[in-house]
Amino acid sequence: MGLFDRFRRKQRPGVLRSATSTDTGHLERWAAARRGVEAYVEPKTTVTDTTIVLVAHDGEWTRRRIDGTEGAKKLAKKLEIPIYDAGIVGYPKRMREYSRRKNQGA
Repeated sequence: MGLFDRFRRKQRPGVLRSATSTDTGHLERWAAARRGVEAYVEPKTTVTDTTIVLVAHDGEWTRRRIDGTEGAKKLAKKLEIPIYDAGIVGYPKRMREYSRRKNQGA
C-alpha cells in the first residue's frame, strides 16, 4: 500500500455515489437561509448521478446529488419550493449573472 492509498476512495469503476444525508442536509440548510429559492433537476449522465441545483433570488446557487427525479420532487415539496427540469427550461439568468460577478471579483 502506497503512502496515499488509504486516503483514496474505494469506489468501483462505473458505480455512481447516490445522495447522502449530508447532501440533503446541506440543501435543506442552504434553502432555509435564503429566500426565493427554486430547484433545477439535472439528469443522470455517464459521469454523474442525478443532481439538483438550488438557486436563490439573487442568483446564488448550490448543487448536490439527489436520489433521482422522485427524490428531487420530494425535497422540493418538503422545502415548499418550485422545481424545474434544467434540461427543458435551462437555468435562470440570475444564476449566470451571479457566477459572472463572482468570477470577476475573484
